[in-house]
Amino acid sequence: MKQMNLRCTMRLVVVLSLSLITLHLSLLPASAENYPYRSDYLWLTVPDHADWLYKTGERARVEVSFCKYGIPQDVAVDYEIGPDMLPATSRGQVMLKQGRAVIDMGTLKKPGFLDLRLKAKVDDKTYEHHVKVGFSPEQLTPYTKNPADFDAFWKGSLEQARKDVKSEKLIVKSEKVDRYSTDDFDCYLLKLHTDRQHSIYGYLTMPKNTAGKHPVVLCPPGAGIKTIKEPMRNTFYAKNGFIRLEMEIHGLNPEMTEEQFKEISSAFSGENGYLENGLDCRDNYYMRHVYVACVRALDYLCSLPQWDGRNVFVQGGSQGGALSLITAGLDPRVTACVVNHPALSDMAGYAEKGRTGGYPHLHRENQMLTPEKIQTLQYYDVVNFARRIQCPVYMTWGYNDNVCPPTTSYIVWNLITAPKESLITPINEHWTTSDTNYGQMLWLKRQIK
Repeated sequence: MKQMNLRCTMRLVVVLSLSLITLHLSLLPASAENYPYRSDYLWLTVPDHADWLYKTGERARVEVSFCKYGIPQDVAVDYEIGPDMLPATSRGQVMLKQGRAVIDMGTLKKPGFLDLRLKAKVDDKTYEHHVKVGFSPEQLTPYTKNPADFDAFWKGSLEQARKDVKSEKLIVKSEKVDRYSTDDFDCYLLKLHTDRQHSIYGYLTMPKNTAGKHPVVLCPPGAGIKTIKEPMRNTFYAKNGFIRLEMEIHGLNPEMTEEQFKEISSAFSGENGYLENGLDCRDNYYMRHVYVACVRALDYLCSLPQWDGRNVFVQGGSQGGALSLITAGLDPRVTACVVNHPALSDMAGYAEKGRTGGYPHLHRENQMLTPEKIQTLQYYDVVNFARRIQCPVYMTWGYNDNVCPPTTSYIVWNLITAPKESLITPINEHWTTSDTNYGQMLWLKRQIK
């Protein structure tokens, strides 16, 4: 009876979660997610452990349902099971009876995640779904080594940038953007000269009609070469008294047209080609000036007369989550850090057979991880910045994420020794809900000193 009640409870949680997911997925391509927007068909997958976690050696079983218009369907389901982001190790087929069946996923002898990948063909269309469960993920450790001269390398990089461009010369451009400004805040388009060669753009939202001074929040961007889409999406920060800077990393004016961004992206060999640019040498890797730029953006924020002189926050998701952790690891001024599913984490993991690596998934398809590239990545991987973070961290991730997999999120989490809180949302893929995002702002409000 207890097990039956647990299954009913889990089924209810999944169904309720879908109502939130549907709202979010209206902004995403349907083919990229488990739950296409307004689909007639719906998968439900319920692991027999309520938290989707098992000890190594324990067997995981998942009840699978497939519905049309909410009505369970008796269809054949092909499935495969494999480690997180890696090829399948077993395959099979099960016939749903009264729309349900239980699939035994087996177990793992070492810490990690297994992925159950499902397909059903109905009315000449194939419907796919997947669900990941973890095995002792709190024991996951990184492949990436911690180089002895890591701190000296980054200290030198920051010192050189500050020598090249003094703080008083950081600001190149600042103009008010009326279409983004409201009665609650003013929005400014900035251009900051971060080192001898590089600049970044950003939208700064500044509260108005409020007394006193304010904490500052730096928000680095997700991956890609694209405009900044955040200024009006997270205005609740400015409305709650935060000075917030939404930045980009390529020195590209966010006011450019979509066509111009596409042309530049093509010149970089694709939207994320920059993440491979110069990877053979730590001094020439593209992301070197990006990491420096994040700290230089804090230099600017901390120079504002409206800053309260104490509270410095970083917040972001995916690549932005990675850059937030990196900035917190580099800069002791950061007093709190909020991240979602961080990218750039244990990126060289794929170099070891049977090991999952992090976004941008170097080596998984093109076998590009040479010894030189692996050595460079040691200086740029989130895991080695996570080791050095001293401020409180709030981190969110989901298990079904195939962009920034739960394996690497757990690796990062396990390395953080600073005070930390987590929101683990197993059903989530590479997204968070609006409620989660607002809750992260409230968490930062509680960190204000």
